[in-house]
Amino acid sequence: MEILLFGKNGQLGSELRRCLLPLGPINTLDKEDLDLSNPDAVAQIIQTLRPDLIINASAYTAVDQAENQPELAFQINARAPEIMAQTAGEIGAAFIHFSTDYVFDGTKNSPYHEKDLPNPLNAYGQGKLEGEQLILQASAATLIFRTSWVYSLRGDSFVTKTLAWARQHETLRIVDDQIGSPTWARQLAETTSALLARAGREPVGYISERGGLYHLAGKGAVSRLEFSRAVLALDPHRDEQRCREILPARTADFPTPARRPLFTALDCSRFESTFDLTIPDWQHALRLAMDL
Repeated sequence: MEILLFGKNGQLGSELRRCLLPLGPINTLDKEDLDLSNPDAVAQIIQTLRPDLIINASAYTAVDQAENQPELAFQINARAPEIMAQTAGEIGAAFIHFSTDYVFDGTKNSPYHEKDLPNPLNAYGQGKLEGEQLILQASAATLIFRTSWVYSLRGDSFVTKTLAWARQHETLRIVDDQIGSPTWARQLAETTSALLARAGREPVGYISERGGLYHLAGKGAVSRLEFSRAVLALDPHRDEQRCREILPARTADFPTPARRPLFTALDCSRFESTFDLTIPDWQHALRLAMDL
């Protein structure tokens, strides 16, 4: 199976590069290699390489900045994935794309299912939702995985930010009214790779039979406040922390250009029943991540 991976240097992409190696040759690209806002360039590279599988782990993820650059965010989060899916169909390849919990408005207060009505609050979420819709119209051999609160210990994530804040300040104020399903990028990549290992050398048939939209995130739900407390409790270098207390705050205390949904925990039962795979609960995943 020949694979083309977009977003090789992101939190998820860097983990996918490692996990996908046993499956076959991989071509990897990032923004330094290709301008995703150029549809012709995206189509051309796919036509040239003609992989069996395309995985899109790239995205415009600057949520606040997207409010000022909605067209660019749309080009990268919606138009580029549409071109990937269309071109994949033209060359007989399968396509996997990662989306976000930010397609929801966070008012449900119980884990979201795939059939729940999206209602994004910001330009980032709107672009990702439009990307989902365009992809599903473009190709049948497609899997879209909505995920939540992705983190790693390498990139710029809530976990690495929390560790840095704790080394800079004696008191932290963390919001306790944002609730989601933290997802370790490594386990998201490993689960994707395990799924593809079952697909064999020609993934189109396997993915076509199971194609569509799935939620895929760490099990359970937690507030930003409690998640940050767990991160600091598991910090292998706690002696470096200056932080002595973490106080609860509200999202409204920290005005930002983009509105954030308050509750975006995801129900992943459809994915689990379809593929007989699961990502462990967020506490277990965090312990593994912090032990590295």
